Amino acid sequence: MAGVSGSGRRQRFPGRGDRSGQGGTALGDPARRVALDVLLAVSDRDAYANLLLPQLLAQRELGGKDAALATELSYGTLRGRGTYDAVLTICSDRDLGSLDPAVREVLRLGTHQLLATRIRPHAAVATSVNLVKDVVGQRPAGFVNAVLRRVATRDIDSWLEIAAPARELDLVGHLAVRYSHPRWIIEAFAAALGETTDGEMAQTEAALAAGAERPIVHLCAVPGLADRDEIVSAGATPARWSPFGAYLPDGDPAAISAVAEGRAGVQDEASQLAAMALAAVSIDGADDRWLDLCAGPGGKARLLAGLAAGTGSRLLAAELREHRARLVRSAVRPAGSAGVVVADGTRPAWRASSFDRVIADVPCSGLGALRRRPEARWRRTPADVQALGGLQRRLLSAALDSARPDGAVAYVTCSPHPAETADVVADVLTARPGVEVLDAPAALPDVPGIRSGPGGRYAQFWPHVHGTDAMFVALLRPGR
Repeated sequence: MAGVSGSGRRQRFPGRGDRSGQGGTALGDPARRVALDVLLAVSDRDAYANLLLPQLLAQRELGGKDAALATELSYGTLRGRGTYDAVLTICSDRDLGSLDPAVREVLRLGTHQLLATRIRPHAAVATSVNLVKDVVGQRPAGFVNAVLRRVATRDIDSWLEIAAPARELDLVGHLAVRYSHPRWIIEAFAAALGETTDGEMAQTEAALAAGAERPIVHLCAVPGLADRDEIVSAGATPARWSPFGAYLPDGDPAAISAVAEGRAGVQDEASQLAAMALAAVSIDGADDRWLDLCAGPGGKARLLAGLAAGTGSRLLAAELREHRARLVRSAVRPAGSAGVVVADGTRPAWRASSFDRVIADVPCSGLGALRRRPEARWRRTPADVQALGGLQRRLLSAALDSARPDGAVAYVTCSPHPAETADVVADVLTARPGVEVLDAPAALPDVPGIRSGPGGRYAQFWPHVHGTDAMFVALLRPGR
């Protein structure tokens, strides 16, 4: 059962079927075929599951139980890939890296069904064998059948006892297999939580466990256009901290009238709170010009446009890419009080010191949203994080340049990695000694457990504490 070929040669199986992820024949199992095409597109073309899956469901006219199954299989397999690969390595006599990509993804799909769903083992194995026959051909069917039958001999806890390194000998390695995260991400989370890899890492483990769970949908009502009660009356439950937020445990958000009409939208609660924190900062003098420096795809801009309109202010949303700017226009249009421009935030097209409030929700690794974008944990590398650092620093500098003296700037990332959060702020402030670091948690007094950074003046959300993405917020006041 153990044993790896180690040949390093990709094992190809001749067969049939479209494996592009763009409209292959669904044959007799449309839900599993959609899931397989999503996994292949993520693996082969760096596709984004959250963008591709809805397209495939619509193209192939899947709804109801089939759509729910395809969604669970796609996201569940991506979340558990590290764990499943560790189990498959034991159960296969071939190196996983040498397998035809479709065969490898079918094995992962089958393992997810066997170890993490209520699908009966016989059905999980049989449907996987049929799927590989449909997509690749007859030849690998016996191999897939044999491997998955071995997987089916134990439950997930029993497999983890075998596949994961002993906790007392290699805690990071143990957590990597148990919670399906690369080692470097675990180490980054520990650093952000103030834990060391030679300690117990209780908070880090809790964060990893939360990151492996299926998240619920968070909704946000646009101030002045909808309120939370309307969303709640449609089947959601009130959010814990955002007065505009609600949680939708299941169902289609677009079935809610306020969402369908653009008076509300899908937005993580931490993202809502980041926008609210900027709006809560007290500033002297004029307060009528707000800027979202890198606004795509438009979630924060939609909320900020509503908040600005409520105070008689106007938001300008800037986005570098035209297709993302179109998304921003669609998001803010119902508010009717925002302008959208295609512009490079690092090279502002506006005069310096033009805005009273500025938010820079900068491009980042997305490590704070691994529940929603599980493939990011396998796509990103430490080199990617470092490569983004220069852009993040330039955007923060541009945000400070764009804000008037004594105005307010919010630096936001959907990542807890210190290299994208506190380190960026510290480096930029070194060259700008006149900038004041405001107390971000104080702007959100009802939200516990968010203090981080020097003096606890930054806000860091965590999925295991707040049930949100791991969003980071720093509030700054440009000096004169």
